[in-house]
Amino acid sequence: MRAFLCFTLVLFTLLFPFASRVQSATPNLESYLVNDQFQAGEAAFLSKLNQSPQDDRARFSLGVLQLMDGTERLMQSLYRYGLRQNTFTGLLPILRLPVPNNPKPQPVTYEDTRQILQTLLTDLSKVRSTLDPIQDRTLKVPIRIGLVRMDFNGDGKLDATESFWNVFTRISGIRATEQAAKAFTINFDAGDVAWLRGYCNLISAIAETVLAYDERQLFNATAHLMFTKPQTPYPFLAEGRKVFQLSDNLDLVDIVAFIHLINFPVSEPQRLTNALQHLQSTLALSRESWKLILAETDNDREWLPNPRQKSVIPNAMVTQAMIDSWLSSVGESEQLLSGKKLVPFWRSREVRGINLNKVFVQPQPFDLVLWVQGTAPAPYLELGKQTDANVWQQLLSVFGGRFFGFAAWFN
Repeated sequence: MRAFLCFTLVLFTLLFPFASRVQSATPNLESYLVNDQFQAGEAAFLSKLNQSPQDDRARFSLGVLQLMDGTERLMQSLYRYGLRQNTFTGLLPILRLPVPNNPKPQPVTYEDTRQILQTLLTDLSKVRSTLDPIQDRTLKVPIRIGLVRMDFNGDGKLDATESFWNVFTRISGIRATEQAAKAFTINFDAGDVAWLRGYCNLISAIAETVLAYDERQLFNATAHLMFTKPQTPYPFLAEGRKVFQLSDNLDLVDIVAFIHLINFPVSEPQRLTNALQHLQSTLALSRESWKLILAETDNDREWLPNPRQKSVIPNAMVTQAMIDSWLSSVGESEQLLSGKKLVPFWRSREVRGINLNKVFVQPQPFDLVLWVQGTAPAPYLELGKQTDANVWQQLLSVFGGRFFGFAAWFN
């Protein structure tokens, strides 16, 4: 059968050479990324996969385009509603995206913010469905990521500021140029595919967790910290004089109110089960990605390198001790999320630990202050084997003061 198919393909190529070139040509991924033509690129690579379902290079390219399209949609939504750029939003996942200032934002409601997260979940689900079937261990897709451009403000135009290299300069303070971006290429390989799948699961877990709870009261009292025109019962909060003004025009009492109001009823408990599954997938994919990375023998513009390779990120070295310690923490985290090990409880003389699995599958209202105080986790206390403190101490020791930066990179 295979011989017959090969013979047919050769015959078709000989008889119809022009048609063969048109139908089998691989679309130019970089062209779609540089010109913000994500949906057109998606259509082109879907057509390519219809002809060649086993083409994992095309499948990865499709997943990248879908991810960029979803990211652009997220940023345009945040721009539409006037996301504020300040110290506070810079601390929050998703809201730390470098969204430009909108001089004419639309009013935003609590329901609008939930829809933003739901749309993000839908987009990430599409990306995962595309990337999950990839099996090619020799896959390599070079991408000059700095040249990627997005229509951040949704005006249908691309200006000089709407490129990754320009955004990198703004948020890092490190001077970058278009010429440098042209020379900066990442050769994404099989290990990076697993890494990207893991990140999609991690962001999905965050979004599902937020949507599982009812944060309306928090939004009504503090949305003006995040958006320019929130529709709440308290418009004077955004317009009034500050009580104890901090930097970035923030008010200390608003920050205190934000912390005080992290007390959320559970509105959609199934979402916490979904979040748990995403977190477990994130850990499994982290383990898979490092297995693939450690098996690599080349040294070709690596995003995540093994100890014998060099990363494209300047001065970013990865040692075997780092990887070993990271994988040990992955194993401990898997045990914690499954409930096989417990989180140590911080109140004195308490020998029981917290079953983290039950926090997700048997959810209670989430009250941050009561969690810190110790009464909120009481329903999850039980006797059992607790996580190995040496694993976490070794993790911090190996990475030193750079742990959080490396954790964001390692996933």
